[in-house]
Amino acid sequence: MSSGNGQSRIPVEILDAQFRPIGDLRTFPQLRKRPLWPALVLFALTVISTLTVGSEFALSYAQNREPFSASESLVATMLTALSHPRLLVLGIPFSFTLLTILLAHELGHYFACKFYGIDVSYPYFIPAPTLFGTFGAFIRIRSPITTRRALFDVGFSGPLVGFLLAVPAIAWGIAQSKIVPGVEVNAPVVFGSLPLVRLLIALFHPHIRPEWMLLNPMARAAWVGLFVTGLNLLPVWQLDGGHIVYSVSHRIHWRVSLAVALGLLLLGKYAWPGWYLWGGLLLVLALRFRHPPVYDQWQPLDPSRRLLAVAALLMFILCFTPWPVVIP
Repeated sequence: MSSGNGQSRIPVEILDAQFRPIGDLRTFPQLRKRPLWPALVLFALTVISTLTVGSEFALSYAQNREPFSASESLVATMLTALSHPRLLVLGIPFSFTLLTILLAHELGHYFACKFYGIDVSYPYFIPAPTLFGTFGAFIRIRSPITTRRALFDVGFSGPLVGFLLAVPAIAWGIAQSKIVPGVEVNAPVVFGSLPLVRLLIALFHPHIRPEWMLLNPMARAAWVGLFVTGLNLLPVWQLDGGHIVYSVSHRIHWRVSLAVALGLLLLGKYAWPGWYLWGGLLLVLALRFRHPPVYDQWQPLDPSRRLLAVAALLMFILCFTPWPVVIP
């Protein structure tokens, strides 16, 4: 058939051969497989780093004091544990609980990506000389996410799985923890109370001030897992919460990201100074790198996923605090 300019139209079969349908979620070519050994090495190093700080959590709990209150520095504490390998055994409850929660979080993302045929890396852990022995873990998504529903599922799956594992761990840990009035007085650092932690303390230990609770190592690890869940659910940029907001409405995502980043900067002034770093970093990222668009912007989220978006907001409220660290 003629197209009106003296040339015949391109047959539809050729177009179909060159361009695959947008709606087919499993037709994107996969990148070559990456080796597993870097992820395993990083995981092994993170096991060691979390065991070193976990030994301090165990010793301080046995001695009825806040962690790191009997040492000159965090690095000195970690080096002491490394120089006395038997101390590392004490760190197993903290390390195992924390790494299980973090790994479950990342595997939630990983298997959601695999379900939708999205090319994704293995989970990578980041060992670090921090209060918890790690900067967490991450995965790298290396192919486009095609629909809003796929984006929602990828973003929501990680926090959901991590939260479901952390809740029973923190509940059991709080039920078994000690009540030590004034324990925070001479501590160099006191960890803040998450809203969920306050609710569980009120449930298991009525009429007890939250700052009197000396959490055991498992509860400490679950606290970290819940706080990491809250950080990831911040509705900003390409964090898990940002993915959820974008899947609900891509039109408001950028404005919400800027508002949240600026809000964190305000929290840095009036609550915890560490929010200056978080707010500044997320503000730069939100301004410099917009959220990648999904191919099908028009497919709406179904009612069940919109209800899960509300559940994600509730999880964020339960896991986030403006004062994660308090200096007595």
